[in-house]
Amino acid sequence: MNPYSRPIKHIQREDLYTNLEVRIQYLHSFLDFSSRDIDALISDSKYIKALIPAVVNIVYKKLLQYDITARAFTTRSTSFEGPLDEIPDENSPQILHRKMFLRAYLNKLCSDPSKMEFWEYLDKVGMMHVGLGRKHPLHIEYVHLGACLGFIQDIMNEAILSHPRLHIQRKIALVKALNKVIWVQNDLMAKWHVKDGAEFEAPDSDIEIEREGYLHGKKILDEDDMKDHTNAEGSPDAEDRPRAQGTCPFSGVSAAGASVRKGVSEEAN
Repeated sequence: MNPYSRPIKHIQREDLYTNLEVRIQYLHSFLDFSSRDIDALISDSKYIKALIPAVVNIVYKKLLQYDITARAFTTRSTSFEGPLDEIPDENSPQILHRKMFLRAYLNKLCSDPSKMEFWEYLDKVGMMHVGLGRKHPLHIEYVHLGACLGFIQDIMNEAILSHPRLHIQRKIALVKALNKVIWVQNDLMAKWHVKDGAEFEAPDSDIEIEREGYLHGKKILDEDDMKDHTNAEGSPDAEDRPRAQGTCPFSGVSAAGASVRKGVSEEAN
């Protein structure tokens, strides 16, 4: 027997496109997402939660820098090419509303990934961005979704790795676990856009229309997670230390969206 040979796992292609649980299991196996990652996400979730207020502000500042992504907040579609009646800014009602849901979504990433419900919701997020499962359809082309996930990943990675008190091994474990979750979310965004497995698709009429933040009729997003907790704890001694509103507790990134790298370097100095 060849000592270097390994057993080959069989993956049923049709199942990847018809059974979400099988797809998640395959992704977990391929990415080596294990109990170590789950433990890192759960035990150090407070460090991610502390980033959320600043990350939300930075993300929406970025989205409003480009007409093609900003148009989604007035037309509900990034493919729309017609004139815009109104250009939203960071304090527009629709932007404040979207920020609320992004805060809740990022907090959801800090919940228990050992439950299938966690991954079902990430899949629903992907579905809702192609105009399905919502009373008022939202159409966002994949190129913008992938770029936004990469942007969020970059912000969080640098902030976690630059934390002044978190041990390097815990930083590495948390970054690895979070990155794997984001890449699964990236796949669950892409699966609703790409044509792979189209022959196995179920009719759109089979998709349940629900309110945002709900899954199978159950409320998934916590209302408290939607609020802007600018004094969220990011370190053991953070409770009594005042912090400017919307400021990242790790890297000095302001809510106005100053450069992440500039903020990190300034704090380091």
